[in-house]
Amino acid sequence: MIQTYINEIGQYVGKEVSIKGWLYNKRSSGKLRFLTLRDGTGLLQGVMFKDDADEGTFSLFDRLTQESSLKVNGVVRQDHRAPGGYELAIRRIELIQIAEEYPISPKEHGTAFLMDHRHLWLRSSKQHAILLVRDEIISACRDFFHERGFVLVDAPIFTPNASEGTTALFETEYFGEQAYLTQSGQLYNEAAAMAFGRVYCFGPTFRAEKAKTRRHLTEFWMVEPEMAFYDLADTMDLAEDFITYLVQRVLKNKEKELILLERDLEKLGKVVKPFPRISYDDSVQILQEKGIDFKWGEDFGAADETILSNEFDKPIIIHRYPLKSKAFYMKTDPQNHQLALCLDVLAPEGYGEIIGGGQREDKLDELEKKIKKHKLPFEVFKWYLDLRRYGSVPHAGFGLGIERTVAWICGRSHLRETIPFPRLLSRIYP
Repeated sequence: MIQTYINEIGQYVGKEVSIKGWLYNKRSSGKLRFLTLRDGTGLLQGVMFKDDADEGTFSLFDRLTQESSLKVNGVVRQDHRAPGGYELAIRRIELIQIAEEYPISPKEHGTAFLMDHRHLWLRSSKQHAILLVRDEIISACRDFFHERGFVLVDAPIFTPNASEGTTALFETEYFGEQAYLTQSGQLYNEAAAMAFGRVYCFGPTFRAEKAKTRRHLTEFWMVEPEMAFYDLADTMDLAEDFITYLVQRVLKNKEKELILLERDLEKLGKVVKPFPRISYDDSVQILQEKGIDFKWGEDFGAADETILSNEFDKPIIIHRYPLKSKAFYMKTDPQNHQLALCLDVLAPEGYGEIIGGGQREDKLDELEKKIKKHKLPFEVFKWYLDLRRYGSVPHAGFGLGIERTVAWICGRSHLRETIPFPRLLSRIYP
């Protein structure tokens, strides 16, 4: 007996195989019984004739409930009408467990109910497809950087200092000392870049922002490259190559999932470089021309990003924001001391920011001034200042939010569907 998975079933036409999985649904027609099985790799239609299956297997059909776990033996047949193009002529079913009445039914459920049952909602076809796309994006992130000679360097989760300011930190006691859950691996990445040249980190980050928007999670994943000897222009080029690579990779390998999610593939197909590059000043002008009461010097909110990203059919790179609206480590634009050498990438179709980054301040005296201006404690940044004492070079990097990228590529309206178990302002269960 050949033990296999549903996504490999096409290799075994005419042969008897064994599939382990769960009952997705069932129906009957006269002497025929139809079962749709799932095993995590796909769906497979099983067909049971009364004359072909043993009596125990045929009578078991009536007892089977949705999500009951089974081992099914049968002969693989090609059938273009069946899901995936193949079906299984069932000979025998071995019951593993009869599931209790499943709480998620085909009827409409409210968001709160589905989130309370997130552990089961993951089994539904669209949620399953979203997380398969997420897996592809994460795999593509790693491949992109390894193919270009970047070294993965893991940044710590516990930190003694803030990287993005102190107002959105999760604080914790650390053996009698104060520590925080990381907002970003960037500062440690800068140290690694001075050792390896080009690095990236990939892991969870935490923001204690009291935001209830569809674009915010308190725990999310970021991939953050950092590069020695890069300037702002180099970084914009890398970000453009990176996003193009991710989108085209998903289009190539996860088209079936995108179609299930009813995603407009034509729009994603337009995501190829070059991307429009516009300054912060030009962005402000666009907003003001559209009647938005936006004042120079402010950071863009979600509504502003939506307006700007809707102006283009591919991601846009906005660069050189006001220095006062950015973090202490941003390098001042030598051509205009009011501006920072930074960039954001906004996804089209109103999805907004998916990348934030820029060139880092590499001068010791300037960085000391900025730490003082932001009223940050010098003692926890001693190691970070050392990077400017021992072989400082121009360097830059960015962070890409995985969940926002998944939401955009999958066409989802809220980040809660883009991570297996979302953490929101009002939700930490399950």
